[in-house]
This record gives sequence, structure tokens and C-alpha cells, in this order.
Amino acid sequence: MAFIVNLSSDELNDNLEKFRIEQRLTKSRPKSLSIDPALDGPPMVLLVGETPAGADGVRSRWLAWLGIAARHGTVGAVDKSITVDPLRECMTAIPLDGHNGILSDLPENLRREFDLAAPLGTVGACSNSVWQALERALRARFPELGSLLDWLLAQADPPVFENNPADHSWQEQRDATGNLLRIAEFPLSALAAWRRPPARDEPYTAGLIPQPVEHSLIDYAVRVAGDAFGMFSEWQQGSSFRCDINVLRDASGRQLEVVNVNATPVESRLGTDMLYYHEPTKSFVFVQYKRLPPDTRSIYVDERLKSQLDRLEATAKLSIPAARPSEWRLGGDPCFLKLAYWPRNTEKLPAHGLAHGMYLPTSYVRLLLEDESTRGRQSGSKARILGYDQVERHLTGTQFIDLVKHGLVGTVGTTREQLYALVKRRVKTGHSVVLATETSDESVRARQTRVRDRGARRRTYVHRTYKQEPIEGSDQ
Repeated sequence: MAFIVNLSSDELNDNLEKFRIEQRLTKSRPKSLSIDPALDGPPMVLLVGETPAGADGVRSRWLAWLGIAARHGTVGAVDKSITVDPLRECMTAIPLDGHNGILSDLPENLRREFDLAAPLGTVGACSNSVWQALERALRARFPELGSLLDWLLAQADPPVFENNPADHSWQEQRDATGNLLRIAEFPLSALAAWRRPPARDEPYTAGLIPQPVEHSLIDYAVRVAGDAFGMFSEWQQGSSFRCDINVLRDASGRQLEVVNVNATPVESRLGTDMLYYHEPTKSFVFVQYKRLPPDTRSIYVDERLKSQLDRLEATAKLSIPAARPSEWRLGGDPCFLKLAYWPRNTEKLPAHGLAHGMYLPTSYVRLLLEDESTRGRQSGSKARILGYDQVERHLTGTQFIDLVKHGLVGTVGTTREQLYALVKRRVKTGHSVVLATETSDESVRARQTRVRDRGARRRTYVHRTYKQEPIEGSDQ
């Protein structure tokens, strides 16, 4: 389906700078607008501009922006709302009306449906048949829009994760990627356009589709293997490691380098690790994923999990004592378990947002495993269980992300070389790793000011991708 937001030329011009900064839009829509199962397909949004009709009464409209309907909400007794996120400018004049207009390429019945769905000053909706015909016409007449359409449609109509090892691993890596973007405050859409990679063993980010164009910044969506990320570039050239690197840079110069790497077949992989390294403060946070069955939402603690806790505690020893106020942390726990679950997808619809789960510092897990609350259900049992029925308190995703953003958890004085050695060990022992390093010239005060700022901020960014070339003779 497609929502059509039709604004007058004056209203569009008045909001142009706001749209370019925020790259999103919330607009009221009538409660009477019918959105029924017949309006199927991806929830695309067409932002249309319209100049006043001339003496002949002929409309003059053009397609100005494209986006995705992220959600709908109630804003009052008369209207509901639609939030468009992401919203991107077409960057080329696309007339809709007249003999040269794109609507002339559509059959008459679809043109009529479009017109009925596009009253000036409000929001309408048309069927997927209209959108598909319009998409074909746009790709034929304006091939330069193809990459933008691919990027938007990959987010509007994402693949459904299924119940198999490859999809489970990609789910965990996707969740880790979303967490890292939230921590570093880059738009989630930056790494959200995804299609399944051609090989089951490839990293999640091998399937990402970078945004093709950004406003006010140079487009760096270059798919080459290069020397990005310095020490990790060796894994891109003839290595047995599967490594993809995405580099994001915002308008202030902050840079986030996201490395997704694994070295083992998915069937023998031990799980997913997430690491966030804030280079200015030489501090990292480590999260190891443990997948919970969605029905019980709990797991038995086996010897492997206990040995993993030992290794997490050894990793925490990379930290040194705080010597300055900016190095102070809430505790000595830079390592966490995320007990996560994904509900069974009975409707075969894509799951959005972060996975449900609890973040547990390793020292807290040790206490839990000594407490009666985690003892097995049978009388006298020595088994231990971790899950929602056993753990009374835990950090939510929002709480965890806020602590990391403010620098209140993490190691102190950890070097990139130590980080590299840690990642290499984890990959060699069978884990898939999603690592992000944030670099900037921000002072401690500037970082805190940015994190606390709740006002509108420019969401533009540069995106470079460094994708591993297939190894000669490999079937991957």
C-alpha cells in the first residue's frame, strides 16, 4: 500500500529545512481513513507537493519525498497520526500531472484511485496495485531513484526470520547492531535495510543495503575492500574469517565503525557477542547473547555457561582502576549477559525493534546462581535456571543503553590492541562478533550535553561499506 501526504507548495517549502534535518515526519490523518486488508504491501509514503490550480482547474503536483510509515497513533478525538521514518528527498523533479507526469504511465483506474487518495492538505491511502504500478514507472523513467527505492523497500518489507540456525544467528547479530546504533545515537535506518546474504555462514551485515544518498554530506557508499579499521582489514583479504565493515560519520565528525565477523559454520557457532568501544575514553562494554525459548523464557545453566562466565570475568580484568572523575564507573562489571527471546512468529510477519530480554552483569549472575530463586523446580535439585521467573530484577534495554551512553559502565584504559586480541579469541572459539568503535573529538562535557539533548538533531550521516571479497576456490 501507499500513504499519500499532499502538502501545498507553501507548506512544503516552510517545512523543507525541518524535513532535511529530522528526516522524519508526523502528520495527522483522519480517523475516517480506511486502512483495511485490501491495502496490502509495504507501507510506503509519498510526500506530494501541489501548487494552486490555475484558471483551467488543472492540478499541478510533484513527488518530493519518499518514506516508510513507521507507525500510527491517536492524537485526538477527530484525527489519528502517521509517523514517517525514514523520510528521504527524491533530489529530482518528478511531475505527477500532465502528459509528462508520471501518473500518465498508469492505467486510468489506478490514476483515479491515486487522485481520490490525494486530497490537498491531508493524508490518504491507496492500494498496493497503485504503488506497484507507480514504482515500475519511477524505475523506468528515473533509474537514478532505483537505489533509494531498494533501500526503502528493504526496510518497509523486511524478510521474516525463520526457525533455523542461520536465521537465529542473524537475529542476534541484527539485535546487536541495533543496540550499537542506539548507544552511538546514529539513525537506526543506517543499518536497517537488509536482505538475506547469499551464504548461511556470512555475517548479518553482509546483507545490508547502504543508503545511496545523504544531504549536506558527500556520498561515500563505496563497496570496496580497503584498509578501514586498520587492524581488522587483514580479515578482508583471503582470510578464513568472514568480516564486513560499515563506517558511519555524522555531520560533527563523530565516526562509528561497525565490524561483523565470524569464522565458523553457523551450525557450530556458539552465539553472538556485542562489543562497544568508546575510543576517546578507552572503554568497552561486552554483551554475550544467550537465547531463551519463547515459551519458557528460561534456560538451564550448564557447564558451558559457567565456563563462559569465567571468561567474561577474565575479560573484565583488562580494565584498570579509575584515576580521574571521567573514568569512574558504577561498578567493576563491563561484561553482561543478555538473556533474549523472540516470540514465535505465527503470523509470518517481520519482527521490528530490539529483542525482548534482560541484561545481567556477570557479578549479579554469580549471586543469582548461589540464590534459592534459581534452584531447579524439583525438591533437592542442584540444577540452576535463569529466566524471567527466577530473576526478580534486571536491566532493561533502555536502562543498559543509557548507562553505556553516559559512560557509567565499561572498562577503563583498554587499548585497541587489547580489543583486537579479545575479538580474535572470541571469533576463533566459535562466536559471531558485532563490534562498534566510536571515535570523536568530543570532550567529556560535550558528550554528556549531546546525550542529554532531547531536541531535534540533524540525522544525516556518511556511510562507507567494506565488504569481504569471496575467497578464491571457496564455496561461500
